[in-house]
Amino acid sequence: MLERPQQGDRALIVALDFGTRDVADRLSELSALTQSAGAAVLGEVSGRRARPDPAYFAGRGKVDEIRALREATGADLVIFDHALSGVQQRNLEQAIGCRVVDRTSLILDIFALRARSAEGKLQVELAQLQHMSTRLAGAWTHLERQKGGIGLRGPGETQLETDRRLIGHRVKLVRERIARVATRRTVQRRTRVRADVHTVALVGYTNAGKSTLFNRLTGDRVYAADQLFATLDTTLRRIYVPDAGTIVLSDTVGFIRELPHDLVAAFRATLAEAAEADLLLHVVDASSPTRDVQEEAVEAVLAEIGAADVPRIRVLNKIDAAGLAPGVERDACGTISTVRVSAITGAGCADLRTALGERFPRPAPPVEPPSVAAGDVHESGS
Repeated sequence: MLERPQQGDRALIVALDFGTRDVADRLSELSALTQSAGAAVLGEVSGRRARPDPAYFAGRGKVDEIRALREATGADLVIFDHALSGVQQRNLEQAIGCRVVDRTSLILDIFALRARSAEGKLQVELAQLQHMSTRLAGAWTHLERQKGGIGLRGPGETQLETDRRLIGHRVKLVRERIARVATRRTVQRRTRVRADVHTVALVGYTNAGKSTLFNRLTGDRVYAADQLFATLDTTLRRIYVPDAGTIVLSDTVGFIRELPHDLVAAFRATLAEAAEADLLLHVVDASSPTRDVQEEAVEAVLAEIGAADVPRIRVLNKIDAAGLAPGVERDACGTISTVRVSAITGAGCADLRTALGERFPRPAPPVEPPSVAAGDVHESGS
């Protein structure tokens, strides 16, 4: 295995076209992910193939091209915008002569950098362990046989089996700790339900502006930055909406296309805030050229966590950058389905509060029956 440089990662990024014709968009997003992980992008490599190569994912000619560019630029690592098997990663590292990282590992690395709370760190560790366990066979082929010789005889299991056992033990401990946190979250949600407090969850593609909108609506100062996965830990705040009363608003982790399944599974306790919400605000970057693709990716993750049927309002954010006017759009039933806002300037946020008020109208106070004076009572008789 190649050692990770201590600092100053310099990367080449690679995206291949298998018939989707979105290589430019993938390279742009991969570049942003790479920079979010703290690496500098020295070059890009793209190409077209009918199907991945079983041994190298890319063809040998493309691998030679990547190696030549790495030697010319002095890059420390190569990042593929695809999921690689352990065998493919090992073969690529040997052929290119540097460390190779796939999309899944890159996203996990960013999550590890961003995690702040104890819960977030546990969830990231679980995802990393699960991902690592699927790659041991490809990464440790030189340790698959039992040690032999005087002073080197093992305890009856291969190094690969030892690693798997140790990882399995750690996974069990982490899952137990996450389960305890999930139990506390469940108790808190039940308390809100008993108090008849509606919950609204902000969901959307990473860097769509969810945290900035959360701060705008709550007056809070949760961390918000123009970078991918700036927020990992769910934050809940109470807000007051004139026509609806008190509502609990939650800011959740951003989604991305091809979000690793291990990561979704590890963050299931956190994402339950979205799955069990009364309403989702699907925040969309109105200025993004790949807006439709991003919306589809978010819907796919919502379906995976069991939130496909939760009612939602589409919030087109960053209208100042997109050149759109604030306002609302209603569906065939007259219900507000889309609100155009700018979380930065605050334009359209009043319309969003109006939409929340329409979704959760407070019941009208009971009408007292009119009092009847004694002189107004008349007995009927023959």
